[in-house]
Amino acid sequence: MSKPLHKASIRWLAGARLSILVAALGPACALAQPASPPPPTQAPEPTAAQRLMGDINPKLAELTDKVLFGDVWARPGLSPRDRSLVTVSALIAMNRPDQLRSHLQRAKDNGVTEAELIEAITHLAFYAGWPSAVTASTVARDVFQKK
Repeated sequence: MSKPLHKASIRWLAGARLSILVAALGPACALAQPASPPPPTQAPEPTAAQRLMGDINPKLAELTDKVLFGDVWARPGLSPRDRSLVTVSALIAMNRPDQLRSHLQRAKDNGVTEAELIEAITHLAFYAGWPSAVTASTVARDVFQKK
């Protein structure tokens, strides 16, 4: 059975271990040791999901970040470019212009050209309906003009 160590003993042990290491490796290794703990890191920028809904629905924002974009979008079965085309097509078919806006930009970031996106919208007019394609076209215009 061991007895709990006092704080002074723990500090001495930590110092002793460091001095043994310096003695074994030479004084150059001591230079690599920080003299004091590093400053706290700056908080990361909030994600798009956190900015959009984190205040009202933090769990949905967390699931969006960790599961949807952290897992589903990272699966190897489709490239990010192909996932973008599938997602944009689904959003057009469901007539979801608010979400389409960010996914059109994401599609461009993933290598889908503006011409390909317009062609997809035109193609979907015959499957998802004219009103959905018209709405998607106006959203695309706004996104493409914000280059």
